[in-house]
Amino acid sequence: MATGKVHHSPKVTTTFPLQEEVEDGKNRHLVKCQRCPSRILNPGMGVYKQVEFPLPHMKQKTDRGDISTVEEEVIKDYWVVEDMYSFENVGFSNSVAGVKYLACADCEVGPIGWFDIAAQTSYVALSRVLHGNG
Repeated sequence: MATGKVHHSPKVTTTFPLQEEVEDGKNRHLVKCQRCPSRILNPGMGVYKQVEFPLPHMKQKTDRGDISTVEEEVIKDYWVVEDMYSFENVGFSNSVAGVKYLACADCEVGPIGWFDIAAQTSYVALSRVLHGNG
């Protein structure tokens, strides 16, 4: 489970093509859901930041036997959104260990990121969304 703690790591490397997506520290393109055509975030509304945070996998294995264990992956590249009303179409889960998980409000795919309750800040994982102009 996520602990709700953010691990700041100033020297994190990434495999995401940042030069194509970041302009003046913000998202250059529209951020969309991977599954449906819903808009998540308009251009320029998210600030790029590298933090390490374990997000549950979007698809959990059901044949593991132990359904109380959640498989996670540490994601490092995020769009930070300070105002939840900046989103076009995002849903928030119930609180889990000091965070709420973000999902597409239309098709409910997720988590695409997380919301830090104490800081009132949202983090959208670049690897969990699509980027483009259409």
